[in-house]
Amino acid sequence: MQQERSDGTAGAEHGSRLLEIINSSWQTQVVHVAAELRLAELLANGPKTATQLAEAAGAHAPALHRLLRAMSTLDLCREQENGAFELTPLGTLLTGDHPQSLRCWALWWGQHLWPVWGNLLYSVRTGRSARALLTGTTGFAHLERDPEAAAIFNRALVELTRLACKHIVRAYDFSSLGRVVDVGGGYGELLAAILHANSTARGILFDLPHALEGARAHFQQAGLTERCEFLSGNFFEEVPAGATAYLLKSVLHDWDDERCRQILGCCRRALRPEARLLVIEQVLPQRLDSSPSHQALARSDLNMLVAHAAGERTQAEFDQLLHSAGFAIARIAPAGATWSVIEAVARQ
Repeated sequence: MQQERSDGTAGAEHGSRLLEIINSSWQTQVVHVAAELRLAELLANGPKTATQLAEAAGAHAPALHRLLRAMSTLDLCREQENGAFELTPLGTLLTGDHPQSLRCWALWWGQHLWPVWGNLLYSVRTGRSARALLTGTTGFAHLERDPEAAAIFNRALVELTRLACKHIVRAYDFSSLGRVVDVGGGYGELLAAILHANSTARGILFDLPHALEGARAHFQQAGLTERCEFLSGNFFEEVPAGATAYLLKSVLHDWDDERCRQILGCCRRALRPEARLLVIEQVLPQRLDSSPSHQALARSDLNMLVAHAAGERTQAEFDQLLHSAGFAIARIAPAGATWSVIEAVARQ
């Protein structure tokens, strides 16, 4: 442990750093409110004053001015000498039509995950889902009864998946795959990227009904509708049979081992002898450090805890889980800073 310097400077530095960590939640809500009011879209065509923005957004002008000043400290906008505010390159990512938009993730985290994370203590004490405590539902049942929330969630996952897609497509050779089933794929952002990169491949997007309408629109916009089927179903009961590859991206981290074995069991029964199961997840190292990538892993792991009483896994835990469900890991392809493509085959 670093010893305290005689002038107390080290302790003050540590105190400032810890205070910054404690207070960092304000940034989440600034970004969330900016996304909710569509301030990035309102600024997309040029600078505007707080009064002009307040009139367009239906907000209180003096309060909105204070929000805009806070946004400027986060480099989301910039205040000009005449008092108008202009959008920065970082702020453009809050526009809904930006190719790298994160607007829906800002909405999801700031509104739907916010109260769940407020009950982290409950989840740490019990190992149970804070969302289940708040909503009385488990898994994704809350989305079935809230179409608006389901749409935000699925679009948010498209935004996050888009960030990882190029690394995943480069990390694994999908060119030899004929028919690919994306199990629980939401709007199918990864499947679309695979089809774009491999002109002979065809896909099946398999998910709950709340995802499929948006998925069809997503694939139509991408010009891939003719190369993909859209099937609804429950991956705890069965998955479509006869494909050459089955994708499980960010699926297993949503569930405990028992439920994962049910999903994997359905995939195992659907697999032909030559088929492959591709588990695409963030793999935890045995020990975490204070690097940004490890902080991101820790955040995701705790997010799965409060949301689903589940979590991220280490390579050894994936090996044990897959083996218990009748699979063997053939290889693991790193895909970016935290992602991996785990190729598994059915054990004979």
